[in-house]
Amino acid sequence: MPMDTSASDVILRVEDLHKRYGKDEVLKGVSLELRRGQTKVIIGPSGTGKSTLLRCINQLSVPDKGRVWLEDVEITQPRTNINQARAQIGFVFQDFNLFAHLTALDNVALGLVKVRKMPKRDALVRANEELARVGLAEKVGSYPAELSGGQKQRVSIARALAMDPKLILFDEPTSALDPELIGEVLEVMIQLARGGMTMIVVSHEMGFARAVADRIIFMEGGVILEEGTPAELFTCPRCERTGQFLRKITELYGETNGR
Repeated sequence: MPMDTSASDVILRVEDLHKRYGKDEVLKGVSLELRRGQTKVIIGPSGTGKSTLLRCINQLSVPDKGRVWLEDVEITQPRTNINQARAQIGFVFQDFNLFAHLTALDNVALGLVKVRKMPKRDALVRANEELARVGLAEKVGSYPAELSGGQKQRVSIARALAMDPKLILFDEPTSALDPELIGEVLEVMIQLARGGMTMIVVSHEMGFARAVADRIIFMEGGVILEEGTPAELFTCPRCERTGQFLRKITELYGETNGR
């Protein structure tokens, strides 16, 4: 896929990523770029490399080949301080990844203290602010076991926001939730997107994609088959396979989760 690097607002650039697990080649040369304030939604069948792509972007999984830049810093360069780079890329996992022995407040504050080296008192103030931002001001003292799935995921989003990242990666953030809890998480994500947060979202929520995506990427078999605006992909996709997938996923999940 040709890449436009002319714009000075390109915040993330991915070039020719390859990743193999044993004999399974999961990524087969993926390239993309993300501009400041842009939301890209990645869709595609299970097992096609979407989550692996996100993990390779922030080096939770090290790609076998390819390069990733965060602004003008190549984070795939061995000399790059990867912890410093990761601190600038928020990551929201599908299974929350909260510490069970910490309250919501302490889960959000932890990275500020450990990574940003912020004084504990200041970190707690910031954590309070971010929990309020996602509608959890009354749950700051609750432990994960006392929260619903939707609340846990909103704590995870608050934790990512507290680090003041340059972009946030969302890996199927609603897939582990009961249907009635999905909307509360998507509403927070919609507000973030409309507020200018830079985001890449792996999701099957087509209503969300229609509502806020600047671009939708369709992946299959470890490659990007097509990328375009929501209108382009939903009304006149270039690839027949894209149209087939979108019709099927809309039948399965509907389009109700947009605003």
